[in-house]
Amino acid sequence: MTVSAPHSAAQAGAGAARRRILVTSALPYANGQIHLGHMVEYIQTDIWVRAMRMHGHEIYYVGADDTHGTPIMLSAEKEGITPKQLIDRVWQEHTRDLSNFLVSFDNYYTTDSEENRALCGTIYGRLQEAGLIDAREIEQAYDPVKEMFLPDRFIKGECPKCGAKDQYGDSCEVCGSTYQPTDLVNPYSAISGAAPVRRKSTHYFFRLSDARCENFLRDWVSGLAQPEATNKMREWLGDAGEAKLGDWDISRDAPYFGFEIPGAPGKYFYVWLDAPVGYYASFKNLAAKRGLEFEEWIKPDSNTEQYHFIGKDILYFHTLFWPAMLEFAGYRTPTNVFAHGFLTVDGAKMSKSRGTFITANSFIETGLNPEWLRYYFAAKLNATMEDLDLNLEDFQARVNSDVVGKYVNIASRAAGFLFKRFDARVQDKAMQHPLLATLRAAIPAIAAHYEAREYGRAVRQSMELADAVNAYVDTAKPWDQAKDPANAALLHETVSVSLEAFRLLTIALKPVLPTLAAKVEAFLGIAPLAWDDAGVPLSSAQPINAYQHLMTRIDPKQIEALIAANRTSLQPTETGAAAAAASAAAGKAKKASTSAKEEATSETISIDDFAKIDLRVALIVDCKAVEGSDKLLQLTLDVGEEKTRNVFSGIKSAYLPEDLVGKLTVMVANLAPRKMKFGLSEGMVLAASSADEKAEPGLYILEPHSGAKPGMRVR
Repeated sequence: MTVSAPHSAAQAGAGAARRRILVTSALPYANGQIHLGHMVEYIQTDIWVRAMRMHGHEIYYVGADDTHGTPIMLSAEKEGITPKQLIDRVWQEHTRDLSNFLVSFDNYYTTDSEENRALCGTIYGRLQEAGLIDAREIEQAYDPVKEMFLPDRFIKGECPKCGAKDQYGDSCEVCGSTYQPTDLVNPYSAISGAAPVRRKSTHYFFRLSDARCENFLRDWVSGLAQPEATNKMREWLGDAGEAKLGDWDISRDAPYFGFEIPGAPGKYFYVWLDAPVGYYASFKNLAAKRGLEFEEWIKPDSNTEQYHFIGKDILYFHTLFWPAMLEFAGYRTPTNVFAHGFLTVDGAKMSKSRGTFITANSFIETGLNPEWLRYYFAAKLNATMEDLDLNLEDFQARVNSDVVGKYVNIASRAAGFLFKRFDARVQDKAMQHPLLATLRAAIPAIAAHYEAREYGRAVRQSMELADAVNAYVDTAKPWDQAKDPANAALLHETVSVSLEAFRLLTIALKPVLPTLAAKVEAFLGIAPLAWDDAGVPLSSAQPINAYQHLMTRIDPKQIEALIAANRTSLQPTETGAAAAAASAAAGKAKKASTSAKEEATSETISIDDFAKIDLRVALIVDCKAVEGSDKLLQLTLDVGEEKTRNVFSGIKSAYLPEDLVGKLTVMVANLAPRKMKFGLSEGMVLAASSADEKAEPGLYILEPHSGAKPGMRVR
């Protein structure tokens, strides 16, 4: 058994042995656009890779599009093209977006490759030889309308563990539990809305419950770098002998877009099996191009390191299935897996399915500099799995203050004096200034912060040093020194110290701001900077070049343009429960569904009009029928104020009063109170209904995510 120990940040110091490192990020699914939530991971990984390259290590960063599965097949069918045409187009879009954000892949490939097909077959065959593959007849969900077996993510319902609604068939976004789709309460097909029926089929399973897998994983997870990840894995593993792990269904029935399982006609590898194998397939493709010994990198006794950067929502697959597959197929296991949290925007989770995402391409198209976002993410990222929030006001303020106001400002204040008055050459003796010694001494610690994925610390320390440099310039006042020719030597020292300090700060920030660093290297006339270059100061032997503006500030109008470009996706969508009910009704009454689709969209309003509506999360603390009314229920709502509100709502036909008590809903909080014959109504709750209520009856109150609190504003 091979368990690779994690490396410490201390190994990254000057003089450390040259390491051989393979790095991956999770593969984006080829069924949608890259959004800023994805970019958290790619930027985090890229910063780490660039920091390690600056040590001179042999490091390769590979990725690919995740291209198989039912969603790809259905999307291609909807567009009237082949799955291959779809994934080829999306690959072009993804590579464009990743390149725009300066993500420096050595190879960006596809899981729909011959290398991946061969590796999947090899791994499957070896697991089969090890007695870890079972063929079993199972009952699974079948969509009677679409006439196909439903993948886990195409079945939704209530979580069997916590009761959260609209959860996928394999895991709960609320409590983090994993389960079988047959465990869902009140399941429905996410394709047609129909209630799935049970049908039998032969499937193939990876025996993760085998004692060999359990014993291996108990040792392996103890080496994870993040304590919260280790704790989560141990929770899933359970106590020794508890046999908590279930076997993993690795097959899917036709129709399916993917690799057919060798020796099993009509059966295909589940996308989650071939996706992580795609890491190796991408590296194998790169190895062939670069003349690398692929097998030397992945054999069990290899001296290489292997790191995976992922989102915390796929921790289960990367720390249980993936290492177990590798171990018992005869390959080396990951050195470590690093998980990050979700991106939120003003506190709301980024999610395409919930309509709250900003596309990566829209960020570029509106003229925003990708390095601004790289810096902002870096300033907030650390080694934990906590979520990261993008506050657009804070984003603008922090980038303008730190990157432009503190860092770039140093060069702009000093370069002109050096270029015009001192033949563009620094004063050599100025390179021994105590301030510069302080900056040089800090570089190894900053490099160590990057390797430990504590980017926030690296950025904070860099900005503290920038503050010290700006304080030095403010005290020296080169603009005053320049007024008296007698101060020429002193002025020469001031601007020389300033530019050397700027060079050192560029080293510190280069993993985050690679394009800006390249501009600085060209401006200073120096070779690409590495960590060891902290001790190699500027010299009078090499004149600097004329200073050109390095970076502009964020204009508020650019933020406004970004919001406008994503306005449709940033508006709240119908909740999953209402969508499911509407979809299910569509399966039963196609005519009503068509009527709903053809309903004309209301006249557009401006964002200012929408901002006038104060939507609040409300807790229904009491509800009762209104005597003398066939339509009204009287709701007592907690909206986070000192006292509750009384609201009358015409939803009596859809709900029993006792069923609403304790639920969260959304209300219009600034609607003028309305005096009714039953009493005063102090607001209005929101509900969804069909365009043709006679053909498709039903009312569905809006229910926010269970994490919402009374009084929160819906934006």
